[in-house]
Amino acid sequence: MTVIILQARLDSSRLPRKALLPLGGEPLVLRVMEALARVPAALRILACPEDSASTFRELAVSAGFQLFAGSKYDVLGRFRAAIRHFGLEGEGGCRIIRATGDNPFVFCDAAETINVEAASLGADYAGFAGLPYGAGVESLAVSALLRAEREAKTPYHREHVCPYLYENGHSFALHRPLAPAKWRCPSMRLTVDTDADYENAKLLYRDLLRGALPEERVLGEVISGAYNRIFPPPRAAPI
Repeated sequence: MTVIILQARLDSSRLPRKALLPLGGEPLVLRVMEALARVPAALRILACPEDSASTFRELAVSAGFQLFAGSKYDVLGRFRAAIRHFGLEGEGGCRIIRATGDNPFVFCDAAETINVEAASLGADYAGFAGLPYGAGVESLAVSALLRAEREAKTPYHREHVCPYLYENGHSFALHRPLAPAKWRCPSMRLTVDTDADYENAKLLYRDLLRGALPEERVLGEVISGAYNRIFPPPRAAPI
């Protein structure tokens, strides 16, 4: 069983309320949910701080997500509370796909692939290396996430959910393979964290609307191709 938990907030210091910025006429976080809706899952949850629940509720429902409101700063605790609220801790083999609300160009095909690989290997934590920044997700075993929540004590580990797992590879089974070549481009930036990111995202989404079918706009190769058309990589200097 796979459950997607998308974390989102409104009070980003660099780009306040970025989750609600329009992207192709709809809030950015809705575009994230549209992409994640293409990833096979039994349940999809938008997990936000309690002070933004009223803002996100209608958007979550419209995208087929369940809304869960929890701690603002203890995001690991928010995930644990969501798992218990939806009765997932007793589901043997249940996996969580963790995604964030500032990545409207998440590669849905890469997300499905890493989750299937992680499940087949019984990995506690899995994530591709070498994807564009903002294109990936993390796949976690529910049992490992709950253990991390019990053990993690520092503010950093409470706020960022996954570092406690991958920083303790001696205690958790990690799967961190290099992404397949068709998705690999670590220098590409697809997240939306600054004004410049947002301007780039608008250009990229506009190109995808013109050149790709709806079911193609969430595929890694299609997104990368559009990005490279708009922002061509620099040519190597002649020798």
